[in-house]
Amino acid sequence: MTQMGTALRDDVADGAADVLVGGAQAAGELGLSRGEFARAVQLGIVRAGPRTLGGAARYARAELDRVRTAAGPPGALREQVETVAGAEAAAEVVGVGPSRFTRLARCGHVIPVGYRINRYRAVVWLYLTAELRSFAAREPAMLRGIAPPADREMMAARADLRPRTWRGRHIGLLLRRTADPWERAAVLASVLPEDELLEAVPDPEERIVLAALGPPLPYGHPQVPAAAAVATGLLKAGPPDEIHWYRTSLDFALAGARGQSKSTGERGPT
Repeated sequence: MTQMGTALRDDVADGAADVLVGGAQAAGELGLSRGEFARAVQLGIVRAGPRTLGGAARYARAELDRVRTAAGPPGALREQVETVAGAEAAAEVVGVGPSRFTRLARCGHVIPVGYRINRYRAVVWLYLTAELRSFAAREPAMLRGIAPPADREMMAARADLRPRTWRGRHIGLLLRRTADPWERAAVLASVLPEDELLEAVPDPEERIVLAALGPPLPYGHPQVPAAAAVATGLLKAGPPDEIHWYRTSLDFALAGARGQSKSTGERGPT
């Protein structure tokens, strides 16, 4: 049997075949739209199975059954991945005005789960509705009264933590989805600006490996060049301390990856 056939065949467990299905079919079986399903995969709610030779993700029906059982009543899974776009919609969920919500988000109290770029090339942040409701219930004092001193200082300095907090969340979710040392290093490398990556990984062969294993663009990343240029800027670390954190993490990950290659020769230069 070919490798493709092996990847797509039914895996037999306890005498029962477990069919691997594509993303569109998996989304339909879970009662989700393609976007909702992509969010469920991003959040680790749905775990992907073996990929095809072309790189397309496949999902085991046993995994879909597990997700349905864990989700509970009909509609509960959709509630877990439901998002709202922009400050006005998010503010309505937590019961505050848009300006207050913007301050809460810019100061890092709520973290975006995604983004889209509107026709004016402005970033529109996406938030999980369930997380917003949880925040409102957990931090009622943040929804009223004057802003704390730290927030006032940040707003006076025109600080905006949304890109950084989103990157942290995005990279963290990607790292949770793999235990492979080279893939983990590739995730960390993907967030470094080009000049920083060249310094951190001077070996061109290693950079080729990391680029090949790098994560795909986030779901919803725009295809139109002007909008894509704006969105691509969100993918790279900015403040010096943030860059330092990712460089240090990459150094540690590469040490483990290089050690694996020396001992097994499975992946990456030796």
